[in-house]
Amino acid sequence: MASPLSGLAKGDVELVKIETSDFSFVIKGKPYHEKYAGLQQYRTMDFHDEMQFRVVGDHAEIKVFDVEALELVDLQTHRPIFFENGIYTVMVSPKTDKELTFYHEHPIFRNAIDRIALGESYVLLGNLHFQNEIGYSTFVIKEGKRTLLEVTIEIFPTKLNYKEDYQKILDEVNDEIYNLAFHFLKKTYLSAQTKLEGSPSPTEFFRLITFYFETFIKAIEQIERQPHHKLVKTHEMVRGDRIKSLDGRGRNYLKKNSHLFQEVDSGIPISHRQYMPIKGINTNKQITFHTNENRFTKWMITRLASKLEDLLNRIQNNRWLKVDQDVELLRSIEGMKRTLTRKLNTPFYRELALPDRTVQSLVMQLAPGYRDAYQIYLTVSKGLALQNSMYKMSVKDIATLYEYWTYLKLGQILNKNYEMISQDIIKVNRKGLHVNMDANHHATRVYRHPVTKEKITLKYQKYEGNLPTIAQVPDTMLSIEKKGESYTFNYVFDAKYRIDFALDGSYYSNKYNLPGPMEEDINTMHRYRDSIVSEQNGPYERTAVGAYVLFPWNEEQLYQEHHFYKSIGKVNIGALPFLPNATDLVERFIENLIDKSPEEIQSEGILPRGSLQTWQKSMEEKVLVGVISSEDRYRESIGSAHYQIPVTILKRGWQEAQYVALYLTKEVEIDNGVVCYGKIKDVEVKGDRVTFKVDYWKHLNTVIAPVGYGIAQYMVTTLRSLENSTELPELFMKSEDEKVVWQMLKRVSDQINIGLDNQRMDEAERVVKYDIKGTTVIFNRELETLEIMKEDTVQRISFNEFRRDRVRVFRKLVD
Repeated sequence: MASPLSGLAKGDVELVKIETSDFSFVIKGKPYHEKYAGLQQYRTMDFHDEMQFRVVGDHAEIKVFDVEALELVDLQTHRPIFFENGIYTVMVSPKTDKELTFYHEHPIFRNAIDRIALGESYVLLGNLHFQNEIGYSTFVIKEGKRTLLEVTIEIFPTKLNYKEDYQKILDEVNDEIYNLAFHFLKKTYLSAQTKLEGSPSPTEFFRLITFYFETFIKAIEQIERQPHHKLVKTHEMVRGDRIKSLDGRGRNYLKKNSHLFQEVDSGIPISHRQYMPIKGINTNKQITFHTNENRFTKWMITRLASKLEDLLNRIQNNRWLKVDQDVELLRSIEGMKRTLTRKLNTPFYRELALPDRTVQSLVMQLAPGYRDAYQIYLTVSKGLALQNSMYKMSVKDIATLYEYWTYLKLGQILNKNYEMISQDIIKVNRKGLHVNMDANHHATRVYRHPVTKEKITLKYQKYEGNLPTIAQVPDTMLSIEKKGESYTFNYVFDAKYRIDFALDGSYYSNKYNLPGPMEEDINTMHRYRDSIVSEQNGPYERTAVGAYVLFPWNEEQLYQEHHFYKSIGKVNIGALPFLPNATDLVERFIENLIDKSPEEIQSEGILPRGSLQTWQKSMEEKVLVGVISSEDRYRESIGSAHYQIPVTILKRGWQEAQYVALYLTKEVEIDNGVVCYGKIKDVEVKGDRVTFKVDYWKHLNTVIAPVGYGIAQYMVTTLRSLENSTELPELFMKSEDEKVVWQMLKRVSDQINIGLDNQRMDEAERVVKYDIKGTTVIFNRELETLEIMKEDTVQRISFNEFRRDRVRVFRKLVD
């Protein structure tokens, strides 16, 4: 029998050690992940993620492994030491005769820790293997039903950036499901063509309201800051000398009551005399918030509060869950209900009446705050829930999430340029709305080309049966109709949450020189393409034109040198990097497949090298970043959904802008930086000013800070840069060389300073240098060289060499 400690491998250390009066708690494992050759290499990487670690219970001492100090230290801020696919040994040694047990919400982890007898005592011992699971994970040590210690660790991904990629994947999955659900409801529920019956079960309602509650409250608070309003006319009887405004009603009153006029020294001239009425009806116009939209918002808050009250009664009366009442559960429900009740008791909502009709307006569908609150209300009240219980998992299966995201993101990419005809991801049954996506269900989205009217179909988990060998189920199948052809062109896109990091000296590094997809995943693509066939009154023919791995990597520029990228143009088998911040190659690839004729696809190859730059120039959506220098002007622009700029300062190319963003100077005293943007729906030129009218303003998740730079008048950037930047200079990068070097440096550190040739962004022409970790990378355009300076050492690389062999340059930067 193998020793319980046989799971410990070379390089394992004590990661956590907690001493209590009843037991010792220890976790052992490697404090780095497979991306790095060892702990020393991990220590040298200048990343600034911080691991969350929490302990609840009576304890005497907590020690956590510190990567910098290479030893156990007191609990403080630590770099990540727990990673997906890591194996960690947990050991609990009792100090008393108490009977201890180990608990985790997932049975697999719970059953992995065994009780092992040691003489008259025992230990709790076993290995926890987090396979593609990231996020928070909580262990509990109990004596009977009493919790003695609760330990929560944070597991980080190895193939994604936790703060950026993972959170963005989660957000984009939720946003796309939101949009599909809202699109579905607009066509059915809102137009009253279909009546949605039923409601979510109490379990579903609690899980959904818990997940969405904070976002709902933020949407309500946004409504309170910028409520919908209208002008109303009021009338009052006043003395004649106080009449300031007359409308038709006031004039008719005076006409019918001419006896009210008296002659005065100074009044209304009538027949060479002066008259003034003793009294009359004065007209006032004032702003009111008593609109149908605000009343409907109050109704949504009231309904959710009532649902929470009903849920609370069910639990307290033990009619729903026949288990012991959970104090934390009751406290959570009471807290949410109390928050909603406080909202209803504020002066804003207290004075509003409840609506007497259904509200169907563009404000509820499009206005900031109203749209989000309405979507969440519909989601929660109609039972929209992922059937794989993704929302209630404390440890996320990132491989499954990545698979969902790739399919939804491919649909989102198609949605930009093509009309969606139908989708069955969101379905309705008598219990409400449900998301039809998991390993046992297929989903289909159908689009139409706006010009050619050709049909484009995107299928998830498409089952290919009736094959000569065995059935095949690729993740995603893209089928494209072409006019004049009786068949479709089919392409397989398979999400593989796996990557070989090409560590120095490895087989993969020696053969391919770059990180990329696993060889066995490429072999799977060969199997898909060769096995998916059909019989058309004769021999079998392949119906899949190409098959491609989508894998989590973000270095699109460097990856173009990879063997499995070049293989796409040769044999239609290969791989493409695909992450929230790395979708260019896939977007251009799909567009090329759809727009080209069958003959062009066959003659020129699927993705011609060197075409990326041309596509980027023609495809990237332009954003005009305008300057706001006062709070009054900012509130006017936000309230009226427009931005004005003098026509005399506009330069050639401003008409290409499809969006407007607002940059607030420090004088505004709200925020300093780029805060929001909106899609231009109309441009009006009057006199010396141009007015951009937008659909609505969308606030950026993070204000793009000036960091020593500014904008004098305006500048033009791209929507992709705007959505992915945190500092103003990042909006500036224009040349391919500047972007490539930036991406290289981002692989090494998230602390990079950009130097431009002018502090004013709109007057700057180029990037001069990047500073990172005591190293300066300079663009010497006179000598046409890239200079890497560290202390007194300078390495010069010609631009030609840099463009020819980017991998070599990257390795010099890393060194």
